[in-house]
Amino acid sequence: MTDHESRRSTTPGPLRNPGFRWFFLGRVVSLAGSSMAPVALAFAVLDATHSAGALGLILAARSVPMLLFLLVGGVVADRFSRRTVLLVSNFGAALSQGLAATFFISGNFHLAAIVALEFVNGTLTAFTSPALRGIVPQLVDADQRQRANSLLGSSKNLISIVGPSLAGGIVIAFGGGWAMCIDAVSYLIAAFFLAKVRLPEQVTKGSSAFFRELRDGWVAFRSMTWVCVVVLAFAATNCIYVGVWSVLGPTIASTSVGAVFWGIVLSARAAGMLAATAAMYRVKRARSLVVGLLCFATGALPMIVLGLRGSAALLIGVAFVAGVGLGVMAITWETSLQDHVPNKMLSRIAAYDDLVSYAAIPVGQLSVAPLAGAFGETQAMVVGGIVFGLIATAPIFSRAVRRPQGPVSASVETR
Repeated sequence: MTDHESRRSTTPGPLRNPGFRWFFLGRVVSLAGSSMAPVALAFAVLDATHSAGALGLILAARSVPMLLFLLVGGVVADRFSRRTVLLVSNFGAALSQGLAATFFISGNFHLAAIVALEFVNGTLTAFTSPALRGIVPQLVDADQRQRANSLLGSSKNLISIVGPSLAGGIVIAFGGGWAMCIDAVSYLIAAFFLAKVRLPEQVTKGSSAFFRELRDGWVAFRSMTWVCVVVLAFAATNCIYVGVWSVLGPTIASTSVGAVFWGIVLSARAAGMLAATAAMYRVKRARSLVVGLLCFATGALPMIVLGLRGSAALLIGVAFVAGVGLGVMAITWETSLQDHVPNKMLSRIAAYDDLVSYAAIPVGQLSVAPLAGAFGETQAMVVGGIVFGLIATAPIFSRAVRRPQGPVSASVETR
C-alpha cells in the first residue's frame, strides 16, 4: 500500500462532516420522492384522462422549461447562496406537487392546471440542478470529493432502481395522486435537512448584470477546451444512445431476447452503475479523464451485441459492464469539474454542460426511425454502437483532456 493509499484509508469519510451529512440526507430524501414522481404522474394522468396525448403534453410541460431555464439557474446558483436556492426550489416543488396531487385525489382533474404546475416543477428543477452540482466543493476538501460524489452517485443509482417499483406499488394500492403527495412531502423533508447545511460565503458579485455573468460563464466554458470536447462527446453519445438503444432496443428485443429479458438487461445496466459508483468510494482517486472515457466507451457493447442478436446471457453481461463504465465516468467527470473549475462559476459551467449534453437527445429520438427504415433496425443498432464507441474515445486524443486546466480568465479561490 502506498503512502497516499494509507492516508486515504485512515482519513475520515465525508459523512463525518456535519454539513455534507445534512446535504446527503436532503439529497437522498428528495431523490426518493422524485424517483416515484414519473410513475405516479403517468398513471394519475392516464387514470384521469385515458389519453396518451394529455400525458405527452404534461411531460413536455415539465421537460421544456428544464432546458429553457438551465442557464438562468446556473447564474442564480453562482450569484446567490446555493443553500437558499435549494430551499426555495424545494418549498416551491412541494407546493406545486401538493397542488397537483390534490387535483388527482379530489377527482377534479384540470389539464391546463396540471400543465401549469408541471411547468413550474420543470422550471424549479432548472434552478436546482446547477445549485446541487456546485455544493460539494463548498462542503468537503479536495481529497474527499470523489468519495462524496461516490456516495451521492450510489444513492441516486440505488433509488433509481427501487423508487419506480415502490411507486408502482403505491399507485396500485392507493392511486397515483397519493404517490404524488408523497413526492410533495419528500421535498419538505429535504428542505428541513438542507436548512441545516451551512455553506461558506460566496464571493460578492456586486451589481454585475445578469447577462454579463451569463456571458462570463460562456467565456469560461469555451476557454476550457477539455470541458467543451467532452461535453460535445456527451451530446453526440446521448443522441445515439437515446435514439438507438431506447427507441430501437425494445423493438429488436421483442423479437430476440423477449420482454422479460429486456427488463433484466436494463436492470443489469443499472446494477453495474450502482456497483461502480459504490466502488469508487474505496478505489484510489481517479484523476484521469482518459480512464473514465475508456470506461464510458463500453456503452457501445450492448448495442453491438443486441444488433448482432447475441444471446440473452451475453447481452445481460455486457449491459452490466456498460453500467460499470458509465458509473466510473460519471464520478470521474464530476470530480474533474470540481477540481478544475472555480467554485464561483461551477454552477454556470454545470448548466452549460447539462444543456449541451441533453440538447441533442430529441434529434436522436426523431431521426432513428427514418434511419432504421432506410438501413434496417439491426444495422442501425450495430452502426450506432460502433459510432458511440468511437465518439466516446475520441476526446482522449486531445491534450487538453489529458491535462485539464481551469478557465483562462479565472483567478479565484475554489472554496
